[in-house]
Amino acid sequence: GVGEDSVTSQPMRRMRIWIGMAGLLVLAACQAPFTQGRRLYEFHCANCHMEDGKGLTGVIPPLAGADFVRDSMQRLPCIIRKGMQGPVTVNGRTYNQFMPGNSELSSAEIANIINYINSAWGNDYGYMKISDIERVLEDCP
Repeated sequence: GVGEDSVTSQPMRRMRIWIGMAGLLVLAACQAPFTQGRRLYEFHCANCHMEDGKGLTGVIPPLAGADFVRDSMQRLPCIIRKGMQGPVTVNGRTYNQFMPGNSELSSAEIANIINYINSAWGNDYGYMKISDIERVLEDCP
C-alpha cells in the first residue's frame, strides 16, 4: 500500500534525476560538438574572417561556403600554423592579403579550429583527425 510506495519512491526519484541530468549532458554535447573549436576560432580567426565566416569583402576571404576550404583540406593545417601570403582565389574572387600564422597552436587546437570551420555556417566539409593534422604539419613548407 501507501508505505511501500514511499519506500521505493525516494531511490526512484534519485534515479530519474540522474537519468535526466545524463540526458541533458548528452544533449548538450550533441548540440555543440565543436565548442572548443568555436572558442579558438573566435579568439584566433574571427578578427579577420568574422564570426560568421564571411570575411571582409575584397580583402579577407570567406570561410563560410568557401570552395578553397572545401578543396584544400590538406593545406589548412599548414596555413593555420605558418600563415599564408600571395594571391588566393576563393569562390571565383582573388584575395591577396597576408595571413599571419598561429605557431603557438597545438595540433589538437588546429584540429578543433578546422573541424569547427568544416561544420559551421552551413559548411559540411568533413572531419579531420588529429593524427592526420600532425602528419600534414610535419611536412609544412
